[in-house]
Amino acid sequence: MAVTTPRERILAAAARLLANGGREAVSTRAVSAAAGVQAQTIYRQFGDMAGLFAAVADEAWAAYLTQKRAGAKHADPVADLVAGWDLHVEFGLANPALYRLIYGDSRPGQPSAISGEGHDLLTAILRRVAAAGRLRVPVETATPMVYAASVGATLALIAAQGDGTLERHAALSHHLRDAVLAAVLTGPAGDDGPGSRAVALKAALPAVADRFSHAERVLLGEWLDRIAG
Repeated sequence: MAVTTPRERILAAAARLLANGGREAVSTRAVSAAAGVQAQTIYRQFGDMAGLFAAVADEAWAAYLTQKRAGAKHADPVADLVAGWDLHVEFGLANPALYRLIYGDSRPGQPSAISGEGHDLLTAILRRVAAAGRLRVPVETATPMVYAASVGATLALIAAQGDGTLERHAALSHHLRDAVLAAVLTGPAGDDGPGSRAVALKAALPAVADRFSHAERVLLGEWLDRIAG
């Protein structure tokens, strides 16, 4: 689709400059020239350069999430968990400046590494893992662990990419992924005893929530967490 509006031209220009030269290359003058607009247009559309950076990050992240939602689903939810980790790292290495912009700049009120839609997609996969009897710890514990570890691995590899040592650390992502998953997953068929079964039952509770009062759901959830622990 052709880029026609000033806002679209500005976003496209800023994204190109960011990809080619990093954050330092994205100046008001450079964006204005690349987009064919006056500097005042940038400020009218985005408020300031911080607003422009935020809009570039949001657009890139939305495109990534669309790709992630459209990915093939496996019968084994653990396979989806592994594929999701790998896709996350691949996105970061393919878009290092954008990734640092998304995860390196905290923005009050905006999603972070342990919130937002990416976090919600991971939670949904882990609920399927739990329902299959493969989760050792509650979903609420596993989700931030896996997500934060994937972000840390990606940022470390981006740094290695920048200093020319990526090949030396090529196995880092898989090693960290396997270590984290070993901490949160059981073996096949939920062979971790009653703990994984309790986690699986808690993951299934939303499907039958209308059969219990709020107080009953809270109490049952506490009992299941205690068994899982």
